[in-house]
Amino acid sequence: MHRFLQAVLWRDLTLAARRRGDWLIAQFFFVMVASLFPLGVGPEPQMLARIGPGVLWVAATLASLLSLSRLFADDHRDGSLEHMLLSSGPTVLLVLGKSLAHWLIYGIPLLVIAPVLGLQFNLPTDAIVTLEISLLLGTPILSLLGGVGAALTLGLRGGGILLTLLILPLYVPALIFGAGAVDGVMAGTGAEAHLSLLGAFLVLSFMIAPWIAAAALRVSLE
Repeated sequence: MHRFLQAVLWRDLTLAARRRGDWLIAQFFFVMVASLFPLGVGPEPQMLARIGPGVLWVAATLASLLSLSRLFADDHRDGSLEHMLLSSGPTVLLVLGKSLAHWLIYGIPLLVIAPVLGLQFNLPTDAIVTLEISLLLGTPILSLLGGVGAALTLGLRGGGILLTLLILPLYVPALIFGAGAVDGVMAGTGAEAHLSLLGAFLVLSFMIAPWIAAAALRVSLE
């Protein structure tokens, strides 16, 4: 089973390396959204530091949504998804492998870019460290839950809009806990409670989301 997971993961990473422009769009979008806010609200440092955690988390959430519609769509279009479902590998591992690949392709670059954008919002060092930890825990949640939405909307006309409507409400807890952890550090109340809840949400998503996505994927292809 682990070989099947590795094969799915390696395949998606290889395809992403050949189509760098596709995944760079999400990173560019993340930078652009986060950079527009200081221009809109002004250069006042205290204001930027107050809105910074929420803005960065919202930008990361929207950047993740931007790339989810292609999680299964490209493989469905060329017929390779059906072949993978008919193979001996469990569908859950197929979904898990694709969600993990999505996180590596889109989530890890966000972790690299976020500290630079945190400086742009005048965040202190401890807040930037907490932001990184919250994104490390939160971005896998976005990929796992996104796999559910991508499977449910596979092959539907206007699936991208429907995907957003389905998944965005599920992202709200991760957004609240992630931004709240950074706010807690800046307010002096600590981030432990928010990070613990975010970690619990990650474990819950890991245990449930791949199974739901696998079932939805089989229904969508019937």
